[in-house]
Amino acid sequence: MEQGNDTQLSEFFLLGFSESQPQIQPFIFGLFLSMYLVTIFGNLLIIMAIIVDTHLHTPMYIFLSNLSFVDICFTSTTVPQILVNIQTQSKVITYANCITQVYFLLLFSVLDIFLLTVMAYDRYVAICHPLHYMVIMNTRRCGLMIIACWIIGVLNSLLHSFLALQLSFCTDLNIPHFYCELNQVVHHACSDTSLNDMVIYIAAMLLAVGPLSGILYSYSKIVSSIRAISSAQGKYKAFSTCASHLSVVSLFYCTLLGVYLSSAVTQNPHATAMASLMYTVVTPMLNPFIYSLRNNDMKKALKILLGRVTRNRPMNLPS
Repeated sequence: MEQGNDTQLSEFFLLGFSESQPQIQPFIFGLFLSMYLVTIFGNLLIIMAIIVDTHLHTPMYIFLSNLSFVDICFTSTTVPQILVNIQTQSKVITYANCITQVYFLLLFSVLDIFLLTVMAYDRYVAICHPLHYMVIMNTRRCGLMIIACWIIGVLNSLLHSFLALQLSFCTDLNIPHFYCELNQVVHHACSDTSLNDMVIYIAAMLLAVGPLSGILYSYSKIVSSIRAISSAQGKYKAFSTCASHLSVVSLFYCTLLGVYLSSAVTQNPHATAMASLMYTVVTPMLNPFIYSLRNNDMKKALKILLGRVTRNRPMNLPS
């Protein structure tokens, strides 16, 4: 394929399942469909429970509902395409769909990172400055934090997508992945990618390492404050308010770090692709369970929601 405008006609081939046996394709399809439905249903339950229970209309749960919404969108960016490719026995994704997928993957991954960061800040204020919590974490400031997360995510995605659109692609368009991942797409270009590589590196440092540093700083202050509490019950109560968030942060960053370490250590792109499924599919599926099983307020809210659904369910009257 010639360079230039012909890139608009190109197609990419996603080879994530190329090594799978045909007889296990139905099992893989069922597995992905099950995980996708569990992710959608679980995160929707979290959102609805927070809406129904007025006691949860606080900054912590406002951020959580936004995180659940982002997780639904994050998973929906990849899994439906995977299901279509398995069902149709096709590995093709069009150039336009590939760039669109890159855009939304970047958007929702950055939103995940920044929402986890503002949630860590919320826990820091609640534990370290409890008397000023309502003043610092007022509704207006929470709204501005969420808007800022979206603005940063949109601008970052637009920048990378715009730079990817400037690239020319030749004949080797086989991507050893389940979806269009930015690095894979950029490194399959036959034009100069030095600017793209530099922007990817700078963005990773600013948008991943920066927020992680903020989370670690917040929890260092939280640990210091908890240690200063005299009673064991007070320590347990303070720790329980951030245990779920800390679990989600650990799961997200450990899987994300595992993907990039595996890509740096191993030369097996298929293994790296499998590892990437952890933070794009498995982590969003597990988040609702972590928050519902480890949080008493969420358990009560879910009981209220399920109780309302049961009461409003129409009864089958005998004919």
